[in-house]
Amino acid sequence: MTSAPTKPTVSSSDRIHIVQRRTLAVLSATQIVGGVGVAVGLALSSVVVDELSGSTVISGFAGTATVLGAALLALPTAKAAGTGGRRAGLSVAYAAALAGCVISVLAISLRTWPLLLAGLVLVGGGSAGSLAARYSATDLAPQGRSARHLSLVVWASTVGSVAGPNLARPADEIGRRLGLVEKAGPFAFAALAFALAMVVIFVFLRPDPLKLARSLIDAPGTDRAPRGTIRTAWQTLRTTPIARRALVMIAVSHTAMVSVMSMTPVKLHHDGSNLDVIGLVISLHIAGMYVLSPVVGWLADKAGKVPVLVLGMALLLTAATLAGTSGHRVWQVTAALVLLGLGWSCGLVAGSALVTESVPLDRRPAVQGLSDVLMNVCGATGTIVAGAIVGVLGYGVLGLVVGVMVTLAGVWLTATWRASAP
Repeated sequence: MTSAPTKPTVSSSDRIHIVQRRTLAVLSATQIVGGVGVAVGLALSSVVVDELSGSTVISGFAGTATVLGAALLALPTAKAAGTGGRRAGLSVAYAAALAGCVISVLAISLRTWPLLLAGLVLVGGGSAGSLAARYSATDLAPQGRSARHLSLVVWASTVGSVAGPNLARPADEIGRRLGLVEKAGPFAFAALAFALAMVVIFVFLRPDPLKLARSLIDAPGTDRAPRGTIRTAWQTLRTTPIARRALVMIAVSHTAMVSVMSMTPVKLHHDGSNLDVIGLVISLHIAGMYVLSPVVGWLADKAGKVPVLVLGMALLLTAATLAGTSGHRVWQVTAALVLLGLGWSCGLVAGSALVTESVPLDRRPAVQGLSDVLMNVCGATGTIVAGAIVGVLGYGVLGLVVGVMVTLAGVWLTATWRASAP
């Protein structure tokens, strides 16, 4: 008499692998949908503020409001993740963005630009959610593969970033057919995108990757660090020099990128380039930021995070040099913007992976949230300072200033890393 065949069992490691694959798929889908919401809403934000206020100066606050919102909402997002898991954190970010889009539609209907700027601050939650999603990809990543898994979610941002601006005009036309005022349609469309992102996160991000990761290491009676607080983040950074270096590199990379990128359309416009040329240059820059991120992630895991961070500083230095000496050569500006995007990718992917790997699991949401706050604050500051430099001294001096900044950062990172090596 033969015994009945036993059913194959799934090991714990196999289950984690299956959950992680599902997590990456869900996060990537959310990045695409949420990225569309961010891009389509922001495509016309400065134009609408300009029309409502009648001031070009005030129109510049549209981008600042969104970046400021991303910085402010990074903390509530991190705190919600620390206490309730990644699903809670991402839901907070996208809910804020949804509310911001609704306020923006109302502001455009009432033709009040201060209310529109207030709405755009909340729309920054979309960017906060996009940044938080990359960290969510690392909770269950196998040892030595955090950068690769993180980079896959970053790469998914490409679709939304490229497709979003191209959907602004159709969204406006559909909105007017539905009775919305002109230019309110893109924000209504963005609201739908953020609502869909929330649904995808809430329904499909199960089990929660951060909760599952904690359950694998938690034991009865184990003391756990307080979750999701600024105090926790600062305490961790004071005792973790590797994390401090990674945060500095992320901030420097982002500051360098947004400073040069934000002023390049102005430089090209003053040189006589038309909107098609400017659009192509910025599109290639976005491609440099995202398309090769999986390669950057693979290289960071294989060669090490610090070497890739140093490579990123070298690429940013090359980009700043090319941009600052470009004169009226559009091809040189284009090459500079592509390298600028690639250098940013090295800084973001390798730096974020290094932050994740260098702090304990319970403290990660707090430190990751602080990282995104510093990143966005530095980015907003960079745009303001870059505008002042270009307005007074010219685009070439901006390239010089950025080049000096990334050189000092690269030298500091190399020196401190060698000093701490055994």
